[in-house]
Amino acid sequence: MANGAAPSRGAPRALRSFHHKDFPLDRILAEKGTTTVSVCLPARNEEATVGAIVDVLRDELLRPGAVDEVIVLDDHSTDDTAAVARRAGARVVDAASVLPEHGGGHGKGEVLWKSMFVSEGDVVVWCDSDITEFGPRFVSGIVGALLCEPDVDLAKAHYDRPERDREGGGRVTELVARPLLSLFFPQLAGLHQPLSGEYGGRRRVLEQLPFAQGYGVDIGLLIDLATTFGVDGLVQVDLDVRHHRNRTLDELGPQAMAILQTVLRRVDPALVPAAAQLLRPDLLDGGQDVTLCTVDVHERPAPVQVDPYRALRTTVASN
Repeated sequence: MANGAAPSRGAPRALRSFHHKDFPLDRILAEKGTTTVSVCLPARNEEATVGAIVDVLRDELLRPGAVDEVIVLDDHSTDDTAAVARRAGARVVDAASVLPEHGGGHGKGEVLWKSMFVSEGDVVVWCDSDITEFGPRFVSGIVGALLCEPDVDLAKAHYDRPERDREGGGRVTELVARPLLSLFFPQLAGLHQPLSGEYGGRRRVLEQLPFAQGYGVDIGLLIDLATTFGVDGLVQVDLDVRHHRNRTLDELGPQAMAILQTVLRRVDPALVPAAAQLLRPDLLDGGQDVTLCTVDVHERPAPVQVDPYRALRTTVASN
């Protein structure tokens, strides 16, 4: 943990696992009751895919009442992501406009943290915005586990990724995340894809966890959940197949470093800095110079520690 507490090295264990087909729409609607569900999509320059995703969520889950709101958080896009999402029926939020008085943050973790402030659901589900051939299972599988199964705090997706046949998708998971979890947090080693972007949890749990900036957020939330609440409430859901943009090794380097920093800082914050430089030889100059890429995993505090969040939740509760 970021406070210097020793990591919990519980023995590896089998986590409860489900398939998205376990949660058909009629079952979700029957079990939902008064529980409200927010679907939040972080998006940066995803005009090619975000509209189709919102279309499916609107028609298949929002209109029938399985979810209560679909929010696209536009993370400094320079294309038409916001306009496309808005036309498709999402509520679009400019991430830069949320809590600017609390300073600027960075990347995916910052957007997920801000989604806690702009959404209202008792359950918050996150879904990446670069999925092609999108189907409602990417959200209904997660929502179903949280609504239909007892004592679930957080549901995490896994799936087959055919694109890995080209360059070995899941590279950061297998080469960085899984070895680190095996060494320091083996109670999480049973997760098929700890870095998957489709997951969600109960607000009363998520709001008590800090959010690492950038790509460290996914694994940071898992570790903090495990060390704070244990893993009894953690489940995983098979979503079958996921097609998405396959990233190059050059793009994956900062992601791998963020995972490394986030995990090691939860072992001991003194091991690595929260902000560090990824150093690379400049191949265009014969390797004589070094290029720098800053990787920053400083944390945003647990939402319940932030005054505006407490005020928002008090208002929601009173209504």
